[in-house]
Amino acid sequence: MEVARGGSNGEIARALTVSEATVKTHVGRILTKLALRDRVQVVVFAYEAGIVRPGTE
Repeated sequence: MEVARGGSNGEIARALTVSEATVKTHVGRILTKLALRDRVQVVVFAYEAGIVRPGTE
């Protein structure tokens, strides 16, 4: 989950070979579906859910 690793929309778009607009749309949908306020909460959610672990890439 690139958002949880702190990637910007541009970095995520390049890594996934999609447009920044596509990334922005999907990030917005993630926030809505998980009832999160911002990207910081996405990071916290990902760590607490075990999706991302400290020190892993």
